[in-house]
Amino acid sequence: MRTPADIASLLTANPDEGFALAIKLSCLAVKLTQPNAEIRASLRSAYEQDAMALVAVSHVVATHFATIAAANDYWKG
Repeated sequence: MRTPADIASLLTANPDEGFALAIKLSCLAVKLTQPNAEIRASLRSAYEQDAMALVAVSHVVATHFATIAAANDYWKG
């Protein structure tokens, strides 16, 4: 599995960029798990109405963000 060229590092300038990277990593994991865009789109209507699925998405993003924050020493210089 190759990492996209635009994600060469977990280092970011600030927490906002770190959160954006966490979301990007989460989306990338979904795309790698289900590479067919039509299938992903067809599944969206099921999970966008499911509160537990939305909480699970938040958990995945939060986990990525925690990893990124630690890699950035919590943005302390």
